[in-house]
Amino acid sequence: MPRFSIIVPCFKVQGFLRECLDSVLEQSYRDVEVIAVDDRSPDGCGAILDEYAARDDRVRVLHLPENAGLGRARNAGLPHASGDYLFFLDSDDTLTPGALRAMADRLDEAADPDVLVFDYARTYWWGGTRRNALAHVLADCGDAAFTAAEHPEILDLLMVVWNKVYRRDFVEENGFRFPPGYYEDTPWTFPVMLSARRIATLDRICLNYRQRRQGNILSTTSRKHFDIHEQYERVFAFVDSRPELASWRPYLHRKMGDHCLDILAKPDRLPPSDRGEFFRRTAALFARHRPAGEPVPAELRVLRGPYAGYVAWRQGARAGRELARRTARARGAAAARVRRGAYAAQARRPLDPRLVVYSAFSHRGVLGDPGAVYRKAREIAPHLRGVWVVRDQETADLLPDGVEHVLLDSPAYRRVTARAGFFVNNVNWPGTLAKRPGSVHIHTHQGTPLKLMAADLLERPGARHGVDVPQMLRRADRWDHSLVANPHSELVWERAYPCHFTSARTGSPRNDVLVTADAQATARARARLGLPAGHTVVLYAPTRREYVRGGHADRIDLARFAADLGEGHTLVVRLHPSLATGHARGMGLSDLHRRGIVVDASDVPDVEDVMLASDVLVTDYSALMFDYVLLDRPVVVHADDWAAYTASRGTYFDITAEPPGHVSRDYRELAALMTSGSWRDEESARLRAGFRERFGVFDDGRAAERVVRTLLLGEEMTGPATVRVPAPAVPGDVLASR
Repeated sequence: MPRFSIIVPCFKVQGFLRECLDSVLEQSYRDVEVIAVDDRSPDGCGAILDEYAARDDRVRVLHLPENAGLGRARNAGLPHASGDYLFFLDSDDTLTPGALRAMADRLDEAADPDVLVFDYARTYWWGGTRRNALAHVLADCGDAAFTAAEHPEILDLLMVVWNKVYRRDFVEENGFRFPPGYYEDTPWTFPVMLSARRIATLDRICLNYRQRRQGNILSTTSRKHFDIHEQYERVFAFVDSRPELASWRPYLHRKMGDHCLDILAKPDRLPPSDRGEFFRRTAALFARHRPAGEPVPAELRVLRGPYAGYVAWRQGARAGRELARRTARARGAAAARVRRGAYAAQARRPLDPRLVVYSAFSHRGVLGDPGAVYRKAREIAPHLRGVWVVRDQETADLLPDGVEHVLLDSPAYRRVTARAGFFVNNVNWPGTLAKRPGSVHIHTHQGTPLKLMAADLLERPGARHGVDVPQMLRRADRWDHSLVANPHSELVWERAYPCHFTSARTGSPRNDVLVTADAQATARARARLGLPAGHTVVLYAPTRREYVRGGHADRIDLARFAADLGEGHTLVVRLHPSLATGHARGMGLSDLHRRGIVVDASDVPDVEDVMLASDVLVTDYSALMFDYVLLDRPVVVHADDWAAYTASRGTYFDITAEPPGHVSRDYRELAALMTSGSWRDEESARLRAGFRERFGVFDDGRAAERVVRTLLLGEEMTGPATVRVPAPAVPGDVLASR
């Protein structure tokens, strides 16, 4: 008996069907059966299904004698299912890698619940991906099984059949079946969820929900959308047959009203001549099933009046939105005038040579090189006033005690930026910030560059998609000092940013803690991250891909990697900052972290802590490797897609030819390196030493002090790195003649 019976109804999807079936059959978890139902499809679906069945005995094909529709095609597959759990997969959708294994593990963990609800992502025909906006509900429901009454928020998720798996015995005991017509998921999902005694959730994207440009049934203009009324009649009939569910009637009544009005509001659903009839039938259904004594929500009161009232209400709502937009624009313009006037007033006052304004990573807090400079300035130059720019109050609340700050674009922000003598940032300041004569801008960057940057992207239109290089350079024209850690960075920044600055050979201030690290620093970092003291800690830090929309690509099966590392090892994952807030973590990382299989360190504020806590870095092409070698700890470069990466983004040199450690070209090589211990052999040490000598030449553990003394205080400082102090930057657009 297989664990999963996957029922796949097929009708006019020949262009997507192979991708769907491959996503199932190529899963690492193989204890499945696929029941593919050819719903008398007029295209090549039937032949494709027969082809797959001939080469994989897990596939069984049913050819229906006539077209039955989606719901009845699913029903046709049910009697042939023998698995513990039923999964209804639409034939134009796909499973994500590792999805079935994650489901099976979660079912075991939750002791075989009636229903398991998992996450999904919408994948658009033009290439975009968007995670379910209510994904947090899956995590908020906790690890234990529950009922809908205990966590009613579970019903706020998209009420469809394909984001869940169902215990087959539970379905058969209750006799659940799909009705004919559109919206067939509605009279299945509500009865199932309300009847389930044990529901569990999986906070992981297991399915890609394809958003087709054309061919989506529910986006077809048709009277078939009237089916929604009969489907809700079925829902209410089910609740009436189960007295214990009577308390759900008010909720279902509101849900029905919202759902029907949503259909009516969409311009592509109903023929214009039928919209009035649809409204009247909805209003009648709403009145017929209104629970006695229950108030009508304000947004549904329109259903108590005539269709003309609904039309007027919609027109009024549109007019109100347009008025609100115009008002917002007018207020914005007025506020901008006020801001300009306030800034001008402050700018007439002299600069404050003791005021230093800091920001890091687009105003995310006391982090990176600016954070290291700030802390050193407080230590050796306490007379300097350091003020941080943060993006919002939530970020401000997380700042350490005693850190003076202003919110971006606030009056206080305009006051300090108008008078500051110094600015320290690792990201360009907003374009609205004007550089006053005499002010000094120190740009720290975010590490040593491997991939092409700024003006070097002008010949790479794909890599600079969405990047306004001329604007970037106009903002960089404000720089006075560009901090560098090595000659390579100095040459790259002066080429990539052909602007008016002087390179300051200070080293990277944030790396001081790496250069001076000892066993106690590692122990403290592990304690802060909650890592086992005696384990070998493997840090995996992948970067983003320009050849994948959204930047995220699963290059390693994290669960398999953690298992292959074996006992006594902890796998720590640090996503690229640009991916940490997207759907990448939902592709399995969050769930693996919850289950203790890996540690997700993507939210740890200081990446230096993550590096200090680890014994070895496994990365692809992340700039983190240039910093990590300062610890004199092994690095493994996993370059399984090096050709694609360098072709799409472009790099300054071939990291596979001049690596900081061993290079793996596929997962088998990576696993062999890690399990054999070769990752820390003499060759690894030799490569690391050469890499460090080349790229850590200015990092001596005193970079932050060097910035404070030479650039903020104007003192001289001896050491291996000499700082050249330039004249202030001259404004101008270096691309004006291009």
